[in-house]
Amino acid sequence: MVLCGLKGPRFLGPNVYPQAPDGGWGWVVAVAFFMVEVFTYGTIKSFGIFLQDLMGQFGETNSRVSWIVSICVFVMTFNGPLSSVMTNRFGFQPVVMVGGLLISSGTIATSFTTSVNQMYITYGLVSGMGYCLTFLPTVTILSQYFTHRRSLVIAIASTGESLSMFALAPAFSALRDHIGWRHTMAVIGALQATIIICGALLRPIIIKPRATHETETDRKMLEALSTQENVEDTNPSDSMTNKTSFEPNTAHSLENELTRDSVSTGDTGVQSLKDTDDNSPEERTLLQKEARLETEQKYAENSKADITESEIEVIRNGDSEKQVGKDQEKESGDEKLSAKSSKLLDFSILRECSFICYSLFGMFATLGFFAPQLYIIELSVSRGVERDRATYMLSIMAVAEILGRFSIGWILSRDRFRKKKLLVILACVIIMTADLVGFALVTEFYGLAVCCALYGFFMGTLACTHIPLLAEDDVVGIERMSSAAGVYVFIQSFAGLAGPPLGGVLVDVTKNYGSAFYSCAIGMALSALFLGLVKPAKKGSLCRKRNSKSCEDTLEVKAHSEEKSEVDKLD
Repeated sequence: MVLCGLKGPRFLGPNVYPQAPDGGWGWVVAVAFFMVEVFTYGTIKSFGIFLQDLMGQFGETNSRVSWIVSICVFVMTFNGPLSSVMTNRFGFQPVVMVGGLLISSGTIATSFTTSVNQMYITYGLVSGMGYCLTFLPTVTILSQYFTHRRSLVIAIASTGESLSMFALAPAFSALRDHIGWRHTMAVIGALQATIIICGALLRPIIIKPRATHETETDRKMLEALSTQENVEDTNPSDSMTNKTSFEPNTAHSLENELTRDSVSTGDTGVQSLKDTDDNSPEERTLLQKEARLETEQKYAENSKADITESEIEVIRNGDSEKQVGKDQEKESGDEKLSAKSSKLLDFSILRECSFICYSLFGMFATLGFFAPQLYIIELSVSRGVERDRATYMLSIMAVAEILGRFSIGWILSRDRFRKKKLLVILACVIIMTADLVGFALVTEFYGLAVCCALYGFFMGTLACTHIPLLAEDDVVGIERMSSAAGVYVFIQSFAGLAGPPLGGVLVDVTKNYGSAFYSCAIGMALSALFLGLVKPAKKGSLCRKRNSKSCEDTLEVKAHSEEKSEVDKLD
């Protein structure tokens, strides 16, 4: 029976900290996030190496093949709220592990398809759902482990995406030339199974302040005091006969445990009891009560945890046990209230104008996130660059993106820019817009290389910050980030679905790959507009809240004055 009541330790269970550790197990979570980046966004952005093979194998157009990536990105972002719901319901570990299983199985199944329509299901739906269940929970829990170094750590960990483009894309391209695109796709799917291991490492974090532990200790002390008083009240004869032997030692031990300084004072309860051995029982009882009250008062003054006046009164009346019961009921009520308040998915975030503006920024910026990697090789070939040299464009983007991630992480962690993060990102978006226009204008290798380097650098600054910035107070805040991230990527999904096909349609109509980059530039320009409106919208909402609160206070004062005047009239 005893063994049945025991609970075994949970494997890789939650970590309990008094505050966000800015390290600790968070470094393991950062490594896990790095690997998730390699095999999620890194793999999606490297899909362009199979573009010509799929067009030749199935006799399809650019736009038809582009729908594979579009459906994948759409499913990944559209189901962001589902990812948030499942994470809040089941936890980070099982959700990410299931997502890794879906990614691996979907990519392996893609290698056995016989048409593009089947790829829409295997890679677009199955793998896309897996990407959805892995990326968002991982970046969310990593944000919870870090506060001061959050921007820098996420920037470093997110370089896995760039490393995949830099190292794995050329490696998979060479492997495709040797064993074919189908076997290469199967190898990628097998490697993506490592996400399951990464999911097991995402130990949830619980922030439990030290004040909770100190409050429990204080309660134990209060119970000891009340127990002593109750014993004396129920056995007056024993307490009178054992005053000189039991009471001094008890008072002395209480003073040593609660207030060390009280031992040296001349008016303590110990001194009073020692000097009154010959007094009458009534006087002894009064002196004992005075000594007990002094000890309680000194404990209340010197205790680190704040003891309210109501608790002191309860101690004096000998009812501390009832108070402890009330406190426990209050705590359980608070837990129930917090459980109710922490909804599985909080769509009330859409009432904030700042979040709406930020979501529109993310939606339009997504138009420029995937199309350049998908069409840069073909654009370079159309401009007279050899195909072997054109594959280096992805590597240039990847190296520059790594530098951009490191740079933005270091910049945003500086005290000078901590309050200006949105302005820094806005500057990056504006420069990136101009660079996307440059892709359509340059006509030779080195010009394209410079554009790829600039695009990769500023792409890195945006890719590793646009979701973590939801944790900033200027946007949403860390408390509501989990639900807000799901709604945010849900809004992004529509641009992710339309971006690559829109570029493919423009290419098919104009017969110019540069036209796909114009659509990206237009989307990025609109995103800059909405990003610039985030902070003004946040300040405006705060002003409205303050005004409404002041109005409520005024109404309360008026109501109170009216009630007081009515009472005066009755008197």
